[in-house]
Amino acid sequence: MVFKYKGLDAEGNKSKGLIEAADLEDAKRRIKNKGIFYTSITEEGEPLFGNFSLKRKKNLTPTELSILSRDLSIYLKSGISIVNALRLASNQYSKNPKMSNFLNAVITLLDEGKSFHQALESQEIIELPDFYKQSIKVSENSGILEEVLLELSVFLKEQSRVSKQVQSAFAYPAFIIIVSLFMVTFMITFVVPKITGIFTQLGQELPAITQFVIDLSDFFSNHYIMMTLSIVAVVTIFSALMKLNRKFQYMMHLLALKTPFFGDIVQSSELGRFSYIASVLIRSGVPFVQTVNLGANVLKNTVIKEKFLAASSKVVEGSKFSNALMKGGFEIDKSFVQAIALGEETSQVSNILQNLSDLYFEENRDKIGVFLSLLEPMLMLFVGGVIGFIVSAMLLPIFSMNIG
Repeated sequence: MVFKYKGLDAEGNKSKGLIEAADLEDAKRRIKNKGIFYTSITEEGEPLFGNFSLKRKKNLTPTELSILSRDLSIYLKSGISIVNALRLASNQYSKNPKMSNFLNAVITLLDEGKSFHQALESQEIIELPDFYKQSIKVSENSGILEEVLLELSVFLKEQSRVSKQVQSAFAYPAFIIIVSLFMVTFMITFVVPKITGIFTQLGQELPAITQFVIDLSDFFSNHYIMMTLSIVAVVTIFSALMKLNRKFQYMMHLLALKTPFFGDIVQSSELGRFSYIASVLIRSGVPFVQTVNLGANVLKNTVIKEKFLAASSKVVEGSKFSNALMKGGFEIDKSFVQAIALGEETSQVSNILQNLSDLYFEENRDKIGVFLSLLEPMLMLFVGGVIGFIVSAMLLPIFSMNIG
């Protein structure tokens, strides 16, 4: 249970935060042990209606977790214990309530005799990825915690970097699309009706394209509320089906993989992500089958995830991972399967996976770069064409009057 408290510390300064405890009395005892005189203690996210609770674990961004892992690795290499390393990290995050509460909860659990992995599992403030906790568990038992924390830091930083690159790459096209939609909507909704009034007063017969634009404008003006509600309803239903209906999610993800060009980008991204985390886990000492399961759970595409999970069950039965990937279902990139087979033959799976991740990430960067270089002029031409069509449709009757 997580309790929220307010009070005064030994120096008389105001103090507040979160603390984990078995019950209220245990929370009071732990707060007193910290040298804090509490004025109020309440359970965070207390149930409102029956068993319904607002209490939810928070998430750390990859960048936040990467920086924390790097700092802990540096502290541990300096020869200090994990508890003192966490205390030093906690001092750095004194102005960040989320991180501070998380680190203090882990420190409290470590003081009670739990291992670092057990403390991360037991704390109820931050939701950590399974692969992260499993890496900590194995490395802690093997005595290589500082090395693995540094590996995890590099991996998380790389994931954050790739994500930011993709977001920044699509920022300009997204801006053009949004601006163009506003411009076209403004012209159809406000500009066209004003010009239409002039044509109505003159009683002139309108060209077909002019009449089409006017009818389109009338439709948008009269049904914009219904169209907006319809779009919101479609997006809401689609999002709900993607989260709640596994078959629908699988079908959409399979469709994405089979889409020309974009399917290759999706598969390369997923295989690159799997290869990187799997290489880190293997170097951390995680058993291969468990590595595949943890690596698969990092993936976002359900089709590829289920393919890897099914292959891991075949590995348990004695089959090679590369052979299991070639059996049934969606066909994984042959280059990936062949590289895994080579790694299994030479016992260099970790190095092969590391090289594959670099290859796939670089390949995706090149593909996205080429796509965006073509997309931007295409968008400009499309927007210019649409606006030009509307303007031409409005000018045609005026030209007709002048000729007449």
